[in-house]
Amino acid sequence: MSTARTGRSIWFLCPVYLDVESFQALRRDLLHTLLDSRELHGWSVHFVAVDDTGGVDPDIPRLRGLPDVMVVEPPFNLGHQRAIVYGLRMVADQIRNDDIVVTLDADGEDRPADLPRLLAPLLAASASATSIALARRTWRHESMRFKIMYAAFRVIFRLLTGVAIRTGNYAAYRGWTAKRLLRHPHFDLCYSSTFISLNVAIDYVPCPRGHRYAGQSRMNYSRLILHGMRMLMPFTDRLALRALVLFSAAFTGGALMALVVVATRVLTTIAVPGWATSAVLLILTLSFVALGNFVILFALFAQSSSISLANLEDAGNRSTRRPSPPSD
Repeated sequence: MSTARTGRSIWFLCPVYLDVESFQALRRDLLHTLLDSRELHGWSVHFVAVDDTGGVDPDIPRLRGLPDVMVVEPPFNLGHQRAIVYGLRMVADQIRNDDIVVTLDADGEDRPADLPRLLAPLLAASASATSIALARRTWRHESMRFKIMYAAFRVIFRLLTGVAIRTGNYAAYRGWTAKRLLRHPHFDLCYSSTFISLNVAIDYVPCPRGHRYAGQSRMNYSRLILHGMRMLMPFTDRLALRALVLFSAAFTGGALMALVVVATRVLTTIAVPGWATSAVLLILTLSFVALGNFVILFALFAQSSSISLANLEDAGNRSTRRPSPPSD
């Protein structure tokens, strides 16, 4: 497999957080998979490792000596989602429009064996520069507790957005997409769910979740909950619309109940219980309070979490921390 900067290239970008050993195993397996690919024969291969520790991982220098690996160091920990976006934007100028970009986790849970099927929509004769393929999870090797929580999250996500979510970071697309679409500000919030939130055509490729190469996952339940909240952020418009519909229904119901109470008191001799009047006022008050709290809290959380990656890119260009150049 060629690693020289000639012809078309395939780029693999992975966030690496104290997981160099897994990244090396992933690189080895990906290279073996590509050797068996007739469609990618003669393509240049480049790996981009985004050091999400912000330059404090003592094992990262081991990757700089590899001829096909480029290391990108954000100024601080961004989390795996925004680390992917930061890394892609930092190397976008080196990617050609007809190159292929593959993003995946470095731990091995995104299986190299599924790569040929993931790339098939991009290599098909009908494929275009805007083709995007996402791995759709069909099976996860997790504890029963995690599976129950994940199933509950999917139900909540579907109710709030109207979209079924079963994708992660395993994605493939052309350099055209990496150089243009990934400039969309929603990617500053969340990488994996933004593709689904935008009005773009996507091919979903069934892929089971694999096993980790080494070590243990550092994703605890609190981080998973925060990750789930960030996945909702690109759907702010849909959330606002559904919240408005729910508020309108609650307010309309409360108003109708209030009219019924008033009409009963004025037009009839039927005694209206005091609790009925209190209940109507409570429903109207809660509908206003719920809407206000939802809009304010969600907006504040989105603003506090959407650190501008553009500013980080500018800072990176002015600092000495630059991508290590690929070796020819």
